[in-house]
Order: sequence, then C-alpha cells, then structure tokens
Amino acid sequence: MAKYQYRVQGLDYEVDIKEVEGNIAKVSVNGIDFEVELKQPAKPKKKTVIIQTAKPVDNMNNDGMIDMKRDTGARATVPASGTPVLAPLPGTVTNINVKVGQHVAKGDTVVVLEAMKMQNNIEAEVDGTITSIPVSQGEAVMEGNILVTIG
Repeated sequence: MAKYQYRVQGLDYEVDIKEVEGNIAKVSVNGIDFEVELKQPAKPKKKTVIIQTAKPVDNMNNDGMIDMKRDTGARATVPASGTPVLAPLPGTVTNINVKVGQHVAKGDTVVVLEAMKMQNNIEAEVDGTITSIPVSQGEAVMEGNILVTIG
C-alpha cells in the first residue's frame, strides 16, 4: 500500500504498510512483519467514479448496425432503454441472429460469440423487443461489453 521512512530518537525505520482491514494493519518495519492494532478502524479512501455518457452515433443504420461506409469511429457504449445482454467472456461476434425491433423470447439465441475456438450461443435473458445492437459481425468484444439491448 505505502512505504514511509521515520526517524525515532535518532534511529531510522522503514515502514511498509501492506494491508489494513478494519482496525488491524499488517506492516513491515525494517523487513520484520507485524500486525498492529489501531485504536480506530482506518477509514477507506473515497474513490471518485467518473461516468461518461456515450456520444451520439450518427452512423447507425435502420437495423441498429454501424454503417461502416459512414464510420466516424463513434461506438454506442450505453444501451438503449431495456435490459442489456452482456458478453460473458472476450471473443469475436460471429453471428447476430436478431434485428432492431424484432421480438425475442427468453432463451432465444441473439448472438453467437466465438471464444477460445468455441462457438457460444448468447441467449436473451428476458422476453422483449431488441432496442439496440451496438456490435457488428466480426467485431472483437471484451467480457461485459453490451451485445444487444432488449426493451
């Protein structure tokens, strides 16, 4: 976590704080490990989370696909209204079995994703209508990327 150098009564100490859980800190002082009990639990540092909204995608055709002839580099990163279907692992989109506006039932295969030389059928998790398809066939996706959105 952090290293500090202290001088106490003329002696130098190198303190390495390895871990803090509740009111117990695991530290190393001049290479010797200790568990130190704090009088009060350490407060976790606040983390700042920045949420970015997607820029409008002006090269989307009527099927919800990005028109590569007009590709401006913009990608839809926020789903349209509805339930996003996420990539369960990194892979390549080999087939998109639906179109925007198409009704799907829970369990229908919406996208086929190739990962580790295996074809994985990605299924609708809810009944509804496809509201967006922010990926295209042949595109590489990472785990957690939105494949389609069902409204």
